[in-house]
Amino acid sequence: MTSGTGGETASSPDSAQRQSWLSILAQASSENVADALHAAAPLPSYTLLRAPECGMVMLRGRAGGSGRRFNLGEATVTRCSVKVDGGAVGHGYVLGRNPLHAEHTALLDALLQDPARHAELWSAVIAPLAETRSAEKGSKARKTAATRVDFFTMVRGESE
Repeated sequence: MTSGTGGETASSPDSAQRQSWLSILAQASSENVADALHAAAPLPSYTLLRAPECGMVMLRGRAGGSGRRFNLGEATVTRCSVKVDGGAVGHGYVLGRNPLHAEHTALLDALLQDPARHAELWSAVIAPLAETRSAEKGSKARKTAATRVDFFTMVRGESE
C-alpha cells in the first residue's frame, strides 16, 4: 500500500525511507522542525528513553574520496530517543548543541513510523522541509555561481 508520495509505503517504511526523513529533519533548522511539529497536532504523549544529550563524534575522511581514511576532526552532536504511546521508538541525531531539535526529530521519527499518520506527516512535514532545504541549496548555489571566477590560459603565440 503506497501513500501516494513518490513510492513511500504506508505499511512499513524501509530503511532508505527512514534515512531520508531523518536526514531532512536533521538538516532543517530547529525553528522549521518545531513549526512543522506544532502544525502536525494533535501529538500523542511520549516518554523519553534517552533524554537529549550532547556529545562528540569523530569525522573521518578519505584522501581523494577513495584513499586511506584519516581523522578530519570532531563535531558536536545532540541525540535523543523517545517512545510514543503507540509503541513506536524514534531517534534523533542533529549536529550542534540543540536538545529541542533532537527531541522534535526523535518524536517525528516515531510518528512517521505509524502507518495511520505516515502519509499525512510526509505531506505536511517532510515534503515542505525538503522543499525549503532544496530552495536554500539552490539559493546558495546561485550566490556561489555569481561570484565564480573562470580562469583561462592564453596560449602564447610565438612568431616565426
